[in-house]
Amino acid sequence: MKKVLLVLSVLLFAIHSNGQNYIDIKGKIVNDQNEKLFGVTVFLVASDNEQTIKAAFTDNEGKFEFNQVKVTSFRISIQGMGYKKKISQIFTAGTSSEVILPAILIEEQVEALNEVVITSQKSFVAQKADRIIVDPNALITNAGLSAFEVLEKAPSVTIGFNNSIAIRGKNGVMVLINNKPTNLSVDDLVSYLKAIPASEIERIEIMNNPPAMYDAAGNAGIINIILKKNSVKGTNGSVNLSYGQGKYGRTNNSFNLNYRIEKWNFFTNLNSGQNKSFQDLTITRNYFTPAGDLSSVFTQNSYITPNSKNNSFKIGTDFYATSKTTFGIVWNGFSNPSQRNTSNIATVFDGDRQLVNTISSENPMEVDFKNSSFNLNMNHKLNESGQEIAVNLDNISYDSNITQNLWNRTFNSNDQLVDSNQLVSKLPSNIKINTANIDYTGIKIKGGKLDLGVKSSFVRTRNVANFEDVVDEVRTPNYDFSNDFSYKENINATYVNYAKEFTKFSIQLGLRLENTNIKGYQAGNLVVADSTFHIKYTNLFPTVFVQYKLDTIQKHVMGLSMGRRINRPNYKDLNPFTYPIDRFTFYGGNPYIKPTFSYNVDVSHTFKNYLTTTLMYSYTNDVISETNEQRGNIYYSRPGNFDTEISYGISVNGVFKIKKWWTLNLYTSYLNAIYKSDVYTEKLDDSNWNWVIMPTNQFKINDTWSAELSGQYQNGLLSGQFFISPVGSVRAGVSKKILKDKGVIKLNASDVFYTNQIEGQIRNIANANASWYSLFDSRVVTFTFSYRFSKGDNLKVRQTGASQDEQKRVKS
Repeated sequence: MKKVLLVLSVLLFAIHSNGQNYIDIKGKIVNDQNEKLFGVTVFLVASDNEQTIKAAFTDNEGKFEFNQVKVTSFRISIQGMGYKKKISQIFTAGTSSEVILPAILIEEQVEALNEVVITSQKSFVAQKADRIIVDPNALITNAGLSAFEVLEKAPSVTIGFNNSIAIRGKNGVMVLINNKPTNLSVDDLVSYLKAIPASEIERIEIMNNPPAMYDAAGNAGIINIILKKNSVKGTNGSVNLSYGQGKYGRTNNSFNLNYRIEKWNFFTNLNSGQNKSFQDLTITRNYFTPAGDLSSVFTQNSYITPNSKNNSFKIGTDFYATSKTTFGIVWNGFSNPSQRNTSNIATVFDGDRQLVNTISSENPMEVDFKNSSFNLNMNHKLNESGQEIAVNLDNISYDSNITQNLWNRTFNSNDQLVDSNQLVSKLPSNIKINTANIDYTGIKIKGGKLDLGVKSSFVRTRNVANFEDVVDEVRTPNYDFSNDFSYKENINATYVNYAKEFTKFSIQLGLRLENTNIKGYQAGNLVVADSTFHIKYTNLFPTVFVQYKLDTIQKHVMGLSMGRRINRPNYKDLNPFTYPIDRFTFYGGNPYIKPTFSYNVDVSHTFKNYLTTTLMYSYTNDVISETNEQRGNIYYSRPGNFDTEISYGISVNGVFKIKKWWTLNLYTSYLNAIYKSDVYTEKLDDSNWNWVIMPTNQFKINDTWSAELSGQYQNGLLSGQFFISPVGSVRAGVSKKILKDKGVIKLNASDVFYTNQIEGQIRNIANANASWYSLFDSRVVTFTFSYRFSKGDNLKVRQTGASQDEQKRVKS
């Protein structure tokens, strides 16, 4: 550890300047409709010969910055897809350390083609040095969808058969909402993301190797979903309505309102929706004797009909006390009641494939899942050079109440009832999270910028499982499955991050220190003894980002990123108790799960700011994953650790202007995943090359009409013991502006050919193998209407939130 600190100290503070003063240059790009122009390329060029000094992209407000540059006079050159190139007038730096430029107007490039007017359109993807930026509003086929469905289209993101989210095929992704972790189990995270309309998303940031300011959790990386927040003077907002029809109907609606007057800014977001769908799942398990002869076959068909209501809100205010100090408070929450009814028909055959039993079961489930969170924040500018202090305090609570009734009836080969049993349960759980962090950013040292921060989080959870057997309407406690589990966790962290720009290269170095303290207690009962565990560990997480410009006009830019990350188990996964999913399938927790550590390296080449090719390598040990074991006729599933996962390969991400009216966004990757581990009595030594391609075609027909055709395909994917067969889908949509461009109507269809159905196998199970095939309600036609009203001058949007890791790991 001393060596690491010494090296970083030398790198951070031994970089010297050449004695010339540095300045920050800030500006904004607009068009004649005063629209926010995201992703426009801006060049800082010499005033005499227009030689490129530095390049930047505009953010979601159309703003750009050049930090710590050495110039006395300069011009601004703008190049945006679908816009005319523009060279600004000459600007002088003067004696100030910061130059704020007036808004620069650029013109759309309009061309008549067979009486069709071609203009610019938003880009779906932008490649940054340390992340991929996705603008969901750029795609017609995102209209009426949810945040979860938008993620399915995002480059490098894949959704597994069990709804797990992966980056580059790797699980262990931390999902943030407005920089705050969701900390939810897979099922609850999916429910939450499906309750967020795509129309509420400003952008999605995908970071496989995030900077040190982010929590180190998420060995595969971070997905940060930034929601819209209005910040213009006066009264403004938007309304978004949608209805989709698959086999069942669904709707997703939202309303936003913002009011800014003098020093106060008030904002609110209200969302409401309902989603009913189905899953038709068939599972087959073959059992063998130690000699390899077939002993029995189990086949189960489950028809699952989830029906959820999604209601969420956000209410907040910002108080601009002075020109340098802002205070804010945000209250948000959701209530997602749902029903999940499952009907099972299972058949058991002997080794000669003769029918032995038929089992019929019903499992109705009701879930009441609620959340409430408060955030207090303060931002203070210390000086005009950009130094700021930000303070965030969060109080978050999750409450879940699940009631279910598992009723099994067993028939013999003559269809005679031989057994009937009923198991009812109530599963309340509560999670409380308190976090606080302070960030001190923008410290100027040796021509670079230094950021510092500290954070503490405190988590308390309690999961109670009350199971009862029902015989002749008489209930008896089932102590084998009943459980009471409490969990406490405290994580303390601090980080330092230093960034500096040179003539041809830039460097960013970060180091994060995290100390973790965990204590778990399972209360005993008449059958199960009590147990407790206490874990402590401290780790360092370095990050390195380097960019090198091979030429002065930045036609070729090389990049290097390296980092170490951690993935902690979900809170509930540490609970040691086991409970039945059905008569033949049990799920259990594991208090002995180790945290996962990964080491990631990327080398990239960017050509003309639109085509990025990346070579990737990742080494991960103690991979947290679902493990599967067979004991007699019972199938056990529980979280565990695989020894190692190694992945490497190549990806290409680009935006291509095929025609003036046709833009292609293309992401493709070819990655090899290697798993090696002991899995109970078996040896896991498997590998697989996975190819993914995700093309998105955008067509600009005229000023009001546009269209889209997109899709995705991946060949076989290996994830631990699971192998997912090839799968793909196609999407299409059209859009038209109405009501003087303040309204938009869209019609889109997902999974047009009904091919997005998942099947696969479960491998490395002693004396058994298993496979599944699942049909979903994936082909949906959606109609949406959106209307916006806005008036006022843009103000800087502030992102708030102290929690950076805790909410992702909630599992209720």
